[in-house]
Amino acid sequence: MESCCLICSSNRIAAGLRQIAIARGALRLQHNDQPMKRLSIAAFTLALAIRAFAADSEDGFVKIFDGKTFNGWKPAEEHTDTWKIEDGAFVAHGDRCHLYYVGDQKPFKNFELKVDVMTEPNSNGGIYFHTRYQPTSWPKYGFESQVNVSHGDWIKSGSLYGLVNLGWTPAKDRQWWTQDIKVEGNKVTVKIDGVTVLEYNEPPGAQPGNDFTRKLDEGTFALQAHDPKSIVRYKNIRVKRLN
Repeated sequence: MESCCLICSSNRIAAGLRQIAIARGALRLQHNDQPMKRLSIAAFTLALAIRAFAADSEDGFVKIFDGKTFNGWKPAEEHTDTWKIEDGAFVAHGDRCHLYYVGDQKPFKNFELKVDVMTEPNSNGGIYFHTRYQPTSWPKYGFESQVNVSHGDWIKSGSLYGLVNLGWTPAKDRQWWTQDIKVEGNKVTVKIDGVTVLEYNEPPGAQPGNDFTRKLDEGTFALQAHDPKSIVRYKNIRVKRLN
């Protein structure tokens, strides 16, 4: 998986370099060309080059956290003092407690979710999707997209916990990164800062597990507070429906 990600990233860089080369060539048009024409072509081609490096568009995304209140979110009934809001971010620091999105009653099936995340060293968290509200315990429904850079658990950020486990992540402690989760049909794609770390295609006939379903379905989102020693921040939470 790591090699595939590096190839994808290299391809994007190569495409950008090709566009830049074209732009440089445009600047060397014959002297008898009109100056405005030369400028327009160069500007247009440079714009293409920038797009090759740019992050995915935010068009169509809706923010589901206002950065100030818990409006639209509901914590589990255990250890509710674990969750706080500081500097525009949900902060998970305390005993296990999951924070569920309840601001939209229509379930999310096909979607793209982006969350800006930052961890302190040795911290563990998670972003759930296709889940549903539970007053206690670990969420039984849906999937957990792991959040973990340096915690003792070897399963790192971007993994579909317990299903597709990655021992490496490009994320770093004490630095914000964007965790991007996209579900279309039977395919799940996870990116960290635009780098694809995981592509999962659910096999035909897949059945839910007994303890944790880990089966594509529909539902809502949840954020995880894992343990008292972990400090994880989540902000700029936005989603786009794809169906």
